[in-house]
Amino acid sequence: MYEKSVTLLNGKRIPSIGLGVYAISTSSAAQVVHEALKCGYRHFDTAEYYGNEKAVGNGISAWLSEDKNNKREDVFYTTKIWTQPGGDMTRNIRERFEKVKQLGYIDLLLIHSPLGGKETRLGTYEAMQDAVDMGIVKSIGVSNYGEKHIKELLSWPGLKHKPVVNQIEVAPWIMRVDLVDYCNSQGIKVQAYSPLGQGAKWDHPSLKSIAAKKGCEPAQVLISWSLAKGLIPLPKTQNISRLQSNLDSYNVELDEEDIKALDRPELHDNQSWECTDAA
Repeated sequence: MYEKSVTLLNGKRIPSIGLGVYAISTSSAAQVVHEALKCGYRHFDTAEYYGNEKAVGNGISAWLSEDKNNKREDVFYTTKIWTQPGGDMTRNIRERFEKVKQLGYIDLLLIHSPLGGKETRLGTYEAMQDAVDMGIVKSIGVSNYGEKHIKELLSWPGLKHKPVVNQIEVAPWIMRVDLVDYCNSQGIKVQAYSPLGQGAKWDHPSLKSIAAKKGCEPAQVLISWSLAKGLIPLPKTQNISRLQSNLDSYNVELDEEDIKALDRPELHDNQSWECTDAA
Protein backbone atom coordinates (compact mmCIF):
# COMPACT_ATOMS: atom_id res chain seq x y z
CA MET A 1 0.00 0.00 0.00
CA TYR A 2 1.21 3.48 -0.85
CA GLU A 3 0.83 6.54 1.34
CA LYS A 4 -2.27 8.48 0.29
CA SER A 5 -0.64 11.82 1.03
CA VAL A 6 2.86 13.21 1.35
CA THR A 7 4.38 16.23 3.07
CA LEU A 8 5.65 19.17 1.05
CA LEU A 9 8.73 21.22 1.87
CA ASN A 10 6.63 23.79 3.76
CA GLY A 11 4.87 21.17 5.89
CA LYS A 12 1.60 21.11 3.93
CA ARG A 13 0.15 17.72 3.02
CA ILE A 14 -0.77 16.84 -0.57
CA PRO A 15 -2.74 13.78 -1.76
CA SER A 16 -0.48 11.36 -3.63
CA ILE A 17 -2.79 11.01 -6.65
CA GLY A 18 -4.47 13.98 -8.30
CA LEU A 19 -6.99 14.33 -11.10
CA GLY A 20 -5.72 16.30 -14.08
CA VAL A 21 -8.48 18.22 -15.86
CA TYR A 22 -6.71 19.38 -19.02
CA ALA A 23 -9.09 19.44 -22.03
CA ILE A 24 -12.15 18.71 -19.90
CA SER A 25 -14.75 21.22 -21.06
CA THR A 26 -16.23 23.86 -18.80
CA SER A 27 -19.64 22.27 -19.34
CA SER A 28 -18.58 18.93 -17.86
CA ALA A 29 -15.66 19.76 -15.51
CA ALA A 30 -17.86 20.52 -12.49
CA GLN A 31 -19.68 17.20 -12.80
CA VAL A 32 -16.44 15.26 -13.33
CA VAL A 33 -14.86 16.85 -10.26
CA HIS A 34 -17.97 16.25 -8.18
CA GLU A 35 -18.05 12.58 -9.20
CA ALA A 36 -14.32 12.29 -8.51
CA LEU A 37 -14.81 13.62 -4.99
CA LYS A 38 -17.52 11.02 -4.41
CA CYS A 39 -15.04 8.35 -5.61
CA GLY A 40 -12.47 9.54 -3.08
CA TYR A 41 -10.29 12.02 -4.99
CA ARG A 42 -9.10 14.96 -2.93
CA HIS A 43 -6.58 16.55 -5.30
CA PHE A 44 -7.36 18.46 -8.51
CA ASP A 45 -5.00 20.04 -11.02
CA THR A 46 -6.16 22.76 -13.40
CA ALA A 47 -4.64 25.87 -14.99
CA GLU A 48 -5.43 29.29 -16.39
CA TYR A 49 -4.64 27.83 -19.82
CA TYR A 50 -7.24 25.06 -19.40
CA GLY A 51 -10.09 27.55 -19.09
CA ASN A 52 -12.03 25.43 -16.57
CA GLU A 53 -10.89 26.77 -13.18
CA LYS A 54 -14.31 28.14 -12.26
CA ALA A 55 -16.03 24.87 -13.18
CA VAL A 56 -13.55 22.88 -11.09
CA GLY A 57 -14.20 25.21 -8.16
CA ASN A 58 -17.94 24.81 -8.61
CA GLY A 59 -17.60 21.02 -8.54
CA ILE A 60 -15.67 21.21 -5.28
CA SER A 61 -18.16 23.68 -3.78
CA ALA A 62 -21.11 21.45 -4.67
CA TRP A 63 -19.50 18.54 -2.85
CA LEU A 64 -18.65 20.66 0.19
CA SER A 65 -22.25 21.86 0.49
CA GLU A 66 -23.70 18.33 0.41
CA ASP A 67 -22.51 17.19 3.81
CA LYS A 68 -21.16 19.05 6.83
CA ASN A 69 -18.52 16.33 7.14
CA ASN A 70 -17.05 17.33 3.77
CA LYS A 71 -14.28 19.75 4.73
CA ARG A 72 -12.45 22.31 2.60
CA GLU A 73 -9.14 21.44 4.26
CA ASP A 74 -9.45 17.89 2.94
CA VAL A 75 -9.40 19.07 -0.70
CA PHE A 76 -6.23 20.16 -2.50
CA TYR A 77 -6.77 22.60 -5.39
CA THR A 78 -3.91 23.39 -7.77
CA THR A 79 -3.87 25.87 -10.62
CA LYS A 80 -1.15 27.25 -12.87
CA ILE A 81 -0.45 30.77 -14.08
CA TRP A 82 0.52 31.53 -17.67
CA THR A 83 3.57 33.80 -17.79
CA GLN A 84 3.71 36.74 -20.18
CA PRO A 85 6.63 39.17 -20.59
CA GLY A 86 5.48 42.51 -19.22
CA GLY A 87 2.21 41.06 -17.96
CA ASP A 88 0.58 42.10 -14.69
CA MET A 89 1.13 38.90 -12.74
CA THR A 90 -0.32 40.25 -9.49
CA ARG A 91 -3.58 40.97 -11.28
CA ASN A 92 -3.45 37.60 -13.03
CA ILE A 93 -3.04 35.75 -9.74
CA ARG A 94 -5.93 37.72 -8.26
CA GLU A 95 -8.06 36.58 -11.23
CA ARG A 96 -7.08 32.97 -10.54
CA PHE A 97 -8.27 33.39 -6.97
CA GLU A 98 -11.51 35.13 -7.95
CA LYS A 99 -12.43 32.14 -10.13
CA VAL A 100 -12.60 29.97 -6.99
CA LYS A 101 -13.12 32.58 -4.30
CA GLN A 102 -15.73 30.38 -2.62
CA LEU A 103 -12.93 27.93 -1.75
CA GLY A 104 -11.21 30.58 0.37
CA TYR A 105 -7.72 29.97 -0.97
CA ILE A 106 -5.64 28.20 -3.61
CA ASP A 107 -3.68 25.28 -2.17
CA LEU A 108 -0.94 25.30 -4.80
CA LEU A 109 -0.11 27.84 -7.50
CA LEU A 110 2.47 26.97 -10.16
CA ILE A 111 4.23 28.84 -12.94
CA HIS A 112 3.02 26.87 -15.95
CA SER A 113 6.32 26.98 -17.82
CA PRO A 114 9.75 28.62 -17.88
CA LEU A 115 8.96 30.31 -21.20
CA GLY A 116 9.35 34.07 -21.35
CA GLY A 117 12.89 34.43 -20.03
CA LYS A 118 14.55 34.95 -16.67
CA GLU A 119 13.06 38.37 -15.90
CA THR A 120 9.53 37.11 -16.55
CA ARG A 121 10.07 33.95 -14.51
CA LEU A 122 11.40 35.75 -11.45
CA GLY A 123 8.88 38.58 -11.71
CA THR A 124 6.06 36.05 -11.80
CA TYR A 125 7.48 34.17 -8.83
CA GLU A 126 7.75 37.41 -6.86
CA ALA A 127 4.04 38.04 -7.41
CA MET A 128 3.31 34.46 -6.34
CA GLN A 129 5.27 34.98 -3.12
CA ASP A 130 3.17 38.08 -2.43
CA ALA A 131 0.03 35.96 -2.86
CA VAL A 132 1.33 33.56 -0.20
CA ASP A 133 1.96 36.49 2.13
CA MET A 134 -1.59 37.73 1.46
CA GLY A 135 -3.00 34.32 2.40
CA ILE A 136 -4.85 33.61 -0.86
CA VAL A 137 -2.28 30.95 -1.83
CA LYS A 138 -0.87 28.34 0.55
CA SER A 139 2.02 26.90 -1.49
CA ILE A 140 3.83 27.78 -4.71
CA GLY A 141 5.95 25.92 -7.21
CA VAL A 142 6.87 25.52 -10.84
CA SER A 143 5.99 23.41 -13.86
CA ASN A 144 8.02 22.25 -16.85
CA TYR A 145 11.18 23.63 -15.21
CA GLY A 146 14.55 22.18 -16.06
CA GLU A 147 17.39 21.99 -13.56
CA LYS A 148 18.86 25.30 -14.71
CA HIS A 149 15.56 27.10 -14.11
CA ILE A 150 15.28 25.69 -10.59
CA LYS A 151 18.88 26.64 -9.81
CA GLU A 152 18.16 30.13 -11.11
CA LEU A 153 15.22 30.42 -8.72
CA LEU A 154 16.96 28.91 -5.69
CA SER A 155 19.91 31.29 -6.10
CA TRP A 156 17.68 34.35 -6.56
CA PRO A 157 18.20 36.88 -3.72
CA GLY A 158 14.47 37.62 -3.66
CA LEU A 159 13.47 34.06 -2.78
CA LYS A 160 11.29 33.92 0.33
CA HIS A 161 9.11 30.88 -0.30
CA LYS A 162 10.84 27.91 -1.89
CA PRO A 163 9.07 26.00 -4.66
CA VAL A 164 7.49 22.89 -3.18
CA VAL A 165 6.66 21.20 -6.50
CA ASN A 166 7.95 20.85 -10.05
CA GLN A 167 5.20 19.48 -12.29
CA ILE A 168 6.66 17.75 -15.36
CA GLU A 169 5.85 14.91 -17.71
CA VAL A 170 7.28 11.72 -16.23
CA ALA A 171 6.54 8.13 -17.24
CA PRO A 172 8.60 4.97 -17.88
CA TRP A 173 9.46 6.23 -21.38
CA ILE A 174 10.42 9.72 -20.18
CA MET A 175 11.91 9.19 -16.74
CA ARG A 176 14.03 12.37 -16.57
CA VAL A 177 16.24 10.67 -13.98
CA ASP A 178 18.69 13.55 -13.52
CA LEU A 179 15.97 16.19 -13.18
CA VAL A 180 13.88 14.11 -10.78
CA ASP A 181 16.96 13.32 -8.69
CA TYR A 182 17.87 17.01 -8.55
CA CYS A 183 14.36 18.00 -7.45
CA ASN A 184 14.43 15.33 -4.75
CA SER A 185 17.82 16.58 -3.54
CA GLN A 186 16.27 20.02 -3.01
CA GLY A 187 13.16 18.69 -1.26
CA ILE A 188 10.98 19.58 -4.25
CA LYS A 189 8.23 17.05 -4.94
CA VAL A 190 7.74 16.00 -8.55
CA GLN A 191 4.20 15.90 -9.87
CA ALA A 192 3.91 13.71 -12.97
CA TYR A 193 1.50 14.85 -15.62
CA SER A 194 0.57 12.58 -18.54
CA PRO A 195 1.57 9.53 -16.44
CA LEU A 196 -0.56 7.35 -18.72
CA GLY A 197 1.01 8.64 -21.94
CA GLN A 198 -2.48 9.26 -23.33
CA GLY A 199 -2.75 5.51 -23.84
CA ALA A 200 -0.06 5.47 -26.53
CA LYS A 201 2.10 2.87 -24.74
CA TRP A 202 -0.52 0.53 -23.34
CA ASP A 203 0.32 -2.21 -25.83
CA HIS A 204 3.92 -2.47 -24.64
CA PRO A 205 4.61 -6.16 -23.84
CA SER A 206 6.06 -5.51 -20.37
CA LEU A 207 3.14 -3.32 -19.38
CA LYS A 208 0.57 -5.81 -20.65
CA SER A 209 2.36 -8.68 -18.93
CA ILE A 210 2.47 -6.94 -15.55
CA ALA A 211 -1.17 -5.88 -15.83
CA ALA A 212 -2.16 -9.47 -16.58
CA LYS A 213 -0.09 -10.76 -13.65
CA LYS A 214 -1.62 -8.25 -11.25
CA GLY A 215 -5.13 -8.65 -12.64
CA CYS A 216 -5.42 -4.93 -13.21
CA GLU A 217 -5.55 -2.28 -15.93
CA PRO A 218 -2.42 -0.96 -17.71
CA ALA A 219 -3.32 2.50 -16.40
CA GLN A 220 -3.20 1.20 -12.84
CA VAL A 221 0.26 -0.25 -13.42
CA LEU A 222 1.52 3.10 -14.72
CA ILE A 223 0.04 5.04 -11.81
CA SER A 224 1.51 2.52 -9.38
CA TRP A 225 4.89 2.93 -11.11
CA SER A 226 4.69 6.68 -10.45
CA LEU A 227 3.86 6.13 -6.80
CA ALA A 228 6.70 3.62 -6.43
CA LYS A 229 9.08 6.25 -7.81
CA GLY A 230 7.95 8.78 -5.21
CA LEU A 231 6.11 10.88 -7.79
CA ILE A 232 2.66 12.46 -7.49
CA PRO A 233 0.80 11.28 -10.61
CA LEU A 234 -1.96 13.36 -12.16
CA PRO A 235 -3.90 10.96 -14.41
CA LYS A 236 -6.66 12.54 -16.47
CA THR A 237 -10.03 10.99 -17.28
CA GLN A 238 -13.64 12.08 -17.43
CA ASN A 239 -14.93 8.52 -17.60
CA ILE A 240 -16.66 7.82 -14.29
CA SER A 241 -15.66 4.14 -14.11
CA ARG A 242 -12.04 5.01 -14.87
CA LEU A 243 -12.04 7.63 -12.14
CA GLN A 244 -12.46 4.87 -9.58
CA SER A 245 -10.13 2.47 -11.36
CA ASN A 246 -7.31 5.02 -11.46
CA LEU A 247 -7.72 5.86 -7.79
CA ASP A 248 -7.65 2.16 -6.92
CA SER A 249 -4.04 2.13 -8.17
CA TYR A 250 -3.11 2.71 -4.52
CA ASN A 251 -3.76 -1.01 -4.08
CA VAL A 252 -1.61 -2.19 -7.01
CA GLU A 253 1.90 -2.74 -5.68
CA LEU A 254 4.80 -3.39 -8.01
CA ASP A 255 7.91 -5.33 -7.01
CA GLU A 256 11.45 -4.45 -8.07
CA GLU A 257 11.27 -6.82 -11.02
CA ASP A 258 8.11 -5.13 -12.31
CA ILE A 259 9.62 -1.68 -11.98
CA LYS A 260 12.82 -2.73 -13.72
CA ALA A 261 10.79 -4.18 -16.60
CA LEU A 262 9.01 -0.86 -17.07
CA ASP A 263 11.97 1.49 -16.64
CA ARG A 264 13.37 2.94 -19.87
CA PRO A 265 15.79 5.63 -18.66
CA GLU A 266 17.50 5.80 -22.04
CA LEU A 267 14.33 7.13 -23.70
CA HIS A 268 12.97 10.67 -23.89
CA ASP A 269 9.70 9.95 -25.66
CA ASN A 270 7.48 12.79 -24.48
CA GLN A 271 3.76 12.59 -25.26
CA SER A 272 3.17 16.23 -24.33
CA TRP A 273 5.02 19.50 -24.84
CA GLU A 274 8.68 19.94 -23.91
CA CYS A 275 10.13 23.19 -22.61
CA THR A 276 12.41 22.14 -19.74
CA ASP A 277 15.28 23.36 -21.94
CA ALA A 278 13.84 26.84 -22.53
CA ALA A 279 16.26 29.78 -22.50
